[in-house]
Amino acid sequence: MPHDPSVAGFYDRLAPDYHLIFPDWDASMARQGQALDGLIREHRAESHSAGTHAAGTHSSDALDALDVLDCSCGIGTQAIPLARRGHRVTATDISASAVARAAGEASARQARLSTAVADMRSLPFADACFDVVVCADNSLPHLLTPEDVGTALTEMRRVLRPNGLLIVSTRPYDEIRRDRPTSTPPQLGPPGPRARTVTFQLWHWHDDGERYDLEHFQLVPKLVPKLVPKGDEGEGAAEGEDWDVRVRRTTYWALTRRQLAELATAAGFAEPTWRTPEDTGFFQPVLTAVAGSGHPDRP
Repeated sequence: MPHDPSVAGFYDRLAPDYHLIFPDWDASMARQGQALDGLIREHRAESHSAGTHAAGTHSSDALDALDVLDCSCGIGTQAIPLARRGHRVTATDISASAVARAAGEASARQARLSTAVADMRSLPFADACFDVVVCADNSLPHLLTPEDVGTALTEMRRVLRPNGLLIVSTRPYDEIRRDRPTSTPPQLGPPGPRARTVTFQLWHWHDDGERYDLEHFQLVPKLVPKLVPKGDEGEGAAEGEDWDVRVRRTTYWALTRRQLAELATAAGFAEPTWRTPEDTGFFQPVLTAVAGSGHPDRP
């Protein structure tokens, strides 16, 4: 399936600066990895206790390293900490620039990560080869129709072993669709020798009340030449501070919890359950679901 140029282009342009969204990217990675690993180990412990661990996973290692696919890895914010926690992680994304950066960041942190450029609607893997599929950080809502979301979820189901775990996180769209915000609060990036990077978003809602166009702004401090007024030491050049304004645009579908749970069920998943940030420690609401036995009909 061909890549969607708008989504791929959005993340290709954002990849070099993605870490500037966070005050401390490594600390954020550690927290997210801990939360996701907690969900994985909770599921594996329950499956092991019930004797329903995924086919292909021996009971002796049911609580240890698992085969994890992060199918929307970005620059590695979730994949890298999961690999550092001992899982065998494969990281894919529609953005070639993001995947390349994820590979480099993983190597710099001695994390073993297999990477590939791939559309989540057409995953380049055999059936039943992963214990866990992660699609985090509001990635799935880039797909704007039930058909595309269903195709992606069916692909995630296909590559999961029976009783494998699906983890999807999105924004809290039930509340967002009620309030229809038009912007997000500014976020400050990491401290540096100059001002911090400032990141914020503007949202432009479609008439259907479900989809919105997003403008992602980053104000990045930079040094620029400036003219020193003529004085005792004469006229000359020096450096001053200014802002580099970087804007990227994309579109999202604000999927409600019910919509996404129903689409997951239709794709062959069982036990769709929404978990709150207070429950999981992850910064977004999380949908978990379990791959049933057999294969659903593909759309």
